[in-house]
Amino acid sequence: MTNKDLSNRPVSDLDEKGAKRELARLAMELAFHDKSYHQDDSPQISDADYDKLRVRNEEIEARFPHLVRADSPSKRVGAAPSEKFEKYQHQMPMLSLANAFSDEDMADFIGRVRRFLGLDLEDKVVLTGEPKIDGLSASLRYEKGRLVVGATRGDGTTGENITRNIKMVPDIPKQLEGDGWPDVVEVRGEVYMGKADFLALNKRQLEEGKAPFANPRNAAAGSLRQLDPSVTRSRPLRFFAYGWGEMTSYPFGTQYEALQMFKQWGFTINPLTKKLADIEAVLVHYQGLESRRASLDYDIDGVVYKVDRLDWQQRLGQISRSPRWAIALKFPAEKAQTILKAVEFQVGRTGALTPVASLEPVTVGGVVVQNATLHNKDEIERLGVKVGDTVLIQRAGDVIPQILGFVENLRPEDAETIVFPDHCPVCGSLAMRDGDDVVIRCTGGLVCSAQRSERLRHFVSRDAFDIEGLGERQIKEFFEKKLVENPADIFTLERRNSDLKIEEMKGWGPLSANNLFNAINLRRKISLDRFLYALGIRHVGQTTAKTLARAWRTLEALRAVLEQGDKEKAQAELETLDGIGPKVSSALVGFFSEDHNVQVVDDLLKEVEVEEADAPVTESPVAGKTIVFTGSLEKMSRPEAKARAESLGAKVSGSVSSKTDIVVAGPGAGSKLKKANELGIRTMDEDEWLNLLSGMEIN
Repeated sequence: MTNKDLSNRPVSDLDEKGAKRELARLAMELAFHDKSYHQDDSPQISDADYDKLRVRNEEIEARFPHLVRADSPSKRVGAAPSEKFEKYQHQMPMLSLANAFSDEDMADFIGRVRRFLGLDLEDKVVLTGEPKIDGLSASLRYEKGRLVVGATRGDGTTGENITRNIKMVPDIPKQLEGDGWPDVVEVRGEVYMGKADFLALNKRQLEEGKAPFANPRNAAAGSLRQLDPSVTRSRPLRFFAYGWGEMTSYPFGTQYEALQMFKQWGFTINPLTKKLADIEAVLVHYQGLESRRASLDYDIDGVVYKVDRLDWQQRLGQISRSPRWAIALKFPAEKAQTILKAVEFQVGRTGALTPVASLEPVTVGGVVVQNATLHNKDEIERLGVKVGDTVLIQRAGDVIPQILGFVENLRPEDAETIVFPDHCPVCGSLAMRDGDDVVIRCTGGLVCSAQRSERLRHFVSRDAFDIEGLGERQIKEFFEKKLVENPADIFTLERRNSDLKIEEMKGWGPLSANNLFNAINLRRKISLDRFLYALGIRHVGQTTAKTLARAWRTLEALRAVLEQGDKEKAQAELETLDGIGPKVSSALVGFFSEDHNVQVVDDLLKEVEVEEADAPVTESPVAGKTIVFTGSLEKMSRPEAKARAESLGAKVSGSVSSKTDIVVAGPGAGSKLKKANELGIRTMDEDEWLNLLSGMEIN
């Protein structure tokens, strides 16, 4: 069965194999769109289409819970913070919101709240309703009433420190007004740009010969992420406060009271926010905002509803990426028709070939749209579109659209079939699928110039070698001039500089060149996990790199496994680790089985020292033990439980075997608990597990 067939099949009709392939496709697509929206401020599909992908992912996971992936979108919030700014660790996570799309969804939400809290029918569930502003989420930390940190959401746990820029927004007080505020106050809200201000800004951009912004959200996000705060100051940014993070005390008892207090402290709250006593009032409020949407001076893409009582919010708590006490009721998407003029194929850092449609410019909801991604070969086949077709596109809010299909009776006689290349358009290497992956990739690896340039940029990025002064622009320049063609070349620049004379290049001088050499020399010693991540091996992200480093501790020990000659044996050994599956093990073994890759690593090791990873914890109740979690955990998320166990020296496995020491079983535990009992392995519930970790083991 093709992925084309799978993407159209109802979840109820999927078998286990099909579900696994669909979850892989959805994880890849949603990760791409999360990065495009949250990090690059350049969304590629509409909100409505993004929501459909998430809903489908959640439905498949609910039907096949044992297939939930380690990189599941249901476990993720936003995207990693940009490398341009310092990172900021949120004291309380900035969660995302679950979505509703119909009256029935809202009724279900209120019903879930009632059931969770054990309310009687006569108990009213009062909600606050406020417009869902289409801007950039920000968290503002005040200490003793003074603004000390402004940060973006990032991935929900770690954001970007944009304090200097956030102070340029006139709606944000640098000192809280009034008195009686707690010692620490984190106010959260949305930075946005009004429609009239956006149009005026674009007019100035054009008059000054600069490119206009695509839409208000991108303009706001781009303005807030300027390295020069004076640019931020010149942009007409605004701020609506809607919530909070860390607070040393709570001088309010409800959501609505909190907003009124924020107003007393000098913040602007949305005047269309209301308290609503029942589902009928909620729906009237929603319909009213939807009818006023076009006339508002700011973009909204739905309405956010929150349980008003703070004590109920605390009881309801959260799931992995969103609170149980809030939901976003989204507006329907907007659609338009235009001509598909051409399709270009871009090659990414990992060799993925992405088809990008060039469209006849069309205005959809006030935004001029000219390009749209076609995602992959399967998507092109599913849509059946051809160059020259009149295509139907859809967007919601401010995003670049997705092509939904074509208008059959408008197809011209000379419409051209879109031919997906079987060779890389950059280097000519064979382009093919990896197993059941939906993506077609160039197999040229480090031979492909498109990949080499991007891999070098990744190599020096913040979470890899983190070489100051050697960013995307410098890497591109050095690569184009053939000064740096592989990672080792970076560390020989200073030795070769008598011939290269970098200080004489445009934009460089003796001081900047010397600073670069010093920054490079500071990175000649690196941790094993960062080294592995820097290599840019497909499927090997930061988490996987840390898992490998903890397990083998030295690069020599890991390479002994990877390069032993028996690929199946090497993969089997890797897959004993939780979080390392067939794709990761195949990518690792495949990378180290290619002579040109091994040569790159060997050349690099002549220039840098890879440090040995810290020894595992040995003094804890679970040090050295293999733990399996199964069923539902109610007091912490599965990732939290895994991280806690690993920090205490345990190994967390995804399957039960004779080597398993403890199985922690929550409600809904099935085959793993049964197997543990059959093997005589010790089992415990979540409370016993937590007591064990605190040194109060129950015998």
